[in-house]
Parts: sequence; C-alpha cells; structure tokens
Amino acid sequence: MDRYVVIGHPVEHSRSPAIHARFAALTGQTLVYERLLAPLDDFAGTVRGFAAAGGRGCNVTVPFKFEAWQLAARRTPRAELAQAANTLRFDAEADGGWWCDNTDGAGLVRDITVNAGVALAGRRVLLIGAGGAAAGVLGPLIEARPAGIVIANRTAEKAQALALRHAALAREHGVALQIAALEAPGEAFDVVINGTASSLSGAGVPVPAEVLRPGALALDMMYGSGARGFLAWASAHGATGRDGLGMLVEQAAEAFLAWRGVRPDTAPVLAELRALVDAPR
Repeated sequence: MDRYVVIGHPVEHSRSPAIHARFAALTGQTLVYERLLAPLDDFAGTVRGFAAAGGRGCNVTVPFKFEAWQLAARRTPRAELAQAANTLRFDAEADGGWWCDNTDGAGLVRDITVNAGVALAGRRVLLIGAGGAAAGVLGPLIEARPAGIVIANRTAEKAQALALRHAALAREHGVALQIAALEAPGEAFDVVINGTASSLSGAGVPVPAEVLRPGALALDMMYGSGARGFLAWASAHGATGRDGLGMLVEQAAEAFLAWRGVRPDTAPVLAELRALVDAPR
C-alpha cells in the first residue's frame, strides 16, 4: 500500500493524517498516511530512510521546510521563489529525481477567495512576517493580482531579501511590492495576513490596529487556541477574523493532487474539521 507521512518536530499535533484519510475516502484512493518525528539534527536522514523503505512522498512542517527544498532535485517555481517546500514526492532518478512544491500559498489564496469569498484582485494586502510561512505564500498572493502587498517585518533585511526575490513576479503581475516596519506598516488594508509565530507564542498582535479598514479580512495562519487572540483583536477593531484551518485543508488538497493526480473536494473535510476544532472543551 502506498505510504505517506507528515514529518516535523514536533509532529504529534498534526491533523494531516486525518485530513488525508478523508481525502482518500472521498476519492476512492488506497493509501496510508502517518506522522513521522524527525530529530532536529537529522531531517535528511529521516526522509531518506522513509523513501528507502518504500514511502511515496511526505508533507513537511516546521522547522524543516527550508531543508526539504534543498533535498529535491526538481522544484516548482513557487517552491523555488519561497526557497522552502512543504511537499516532497519521491520520483525515481529516471524520472528526474525527487520533486518538491510549496502548497501553502495556493492553499491560502483558495481559502481566502473561495471559502471566505473575499476577492484579492485590486485589493491592498498586508503580509506580516518574512520567515518561512510568509515566504511560502507571497508568490501565490502576487499571482492573485492585488493592487499592492506590503511586507511588514521586524528585520528589514529579511523582508528586503524576500521582496527582491519576488520583484520580477510582482512586476509581471502589476503588483506594487513594498516593505515596512512592524510599527508603521500603513493603514486601512483590505486583507491582513499574520505569517508570524506571534499567536503561537502568545506575544500579541505585532502591528497597530490602524492596519485594518472597517470590514477588512484579518487572517492568522495559526488555528485553534493559538489564533484566538488575533481573531479577538480583529473583531474588536471592526474586521472579520479568520484562522488558518481552511488554509491547512486547502494546502493539503494541493499536495494530494500532486501525489495522486486527483483533487479532493475540500468543503466537507473543512466543515468536519471546523466542527472538531471549534467544539467546546
């Protein structure tokens, strides 16, 4: 039976096995999907061992997405821009070698535009952070053709490097791409996306409330208890808060398509997962 895993450290919290089990049931695919904990100092060895044992592919979570990108012989354009990958497919050397992708951005854009019903074209977008999470979504956000994207980050050099890597893509799609400090990123954005770990660490929202125009969409890539502070902040300032659960399901569907050649219906899976995550404790 075809085997897949999600690899991370930690990884026991991952909902990917449940998501992919539902995708398999919905599409009539036969596979096994499990969690695999990798030592912090031996991600590459863990992946190679799983592939040698017959694994077909894996998802990659923190903190290994940059290493995953380095392992692949073939990379999608969006993975190349991000310089990070969350999906590996163990193609044979005769087929060109291992293949990688970064499905986070496609998942985010689909969740915003389809599940939340918010258009990105022509809008002003604030992306908070310039680390792996932000790098994974910037390319697909640009391809959605907003009027402009501002990257706000604590370290200007990191934001500048990310912007420069995406500058040609931004010009191609007519998107104004800028960087800003967290303390003064601008005002009245239509969509605000938190790609930092601030929610997970309990550090609070890293930008002032002036970034939100009334009715703006404010999305935290975290979900569950970690995102509640950000969602409460958004609601308190007249915005519509959304967590990263839809992004999680949609990026998983992109990976499933790459592995199995069929894209599952995400709506029932997201509804089931939403009911589980939002259930009273």
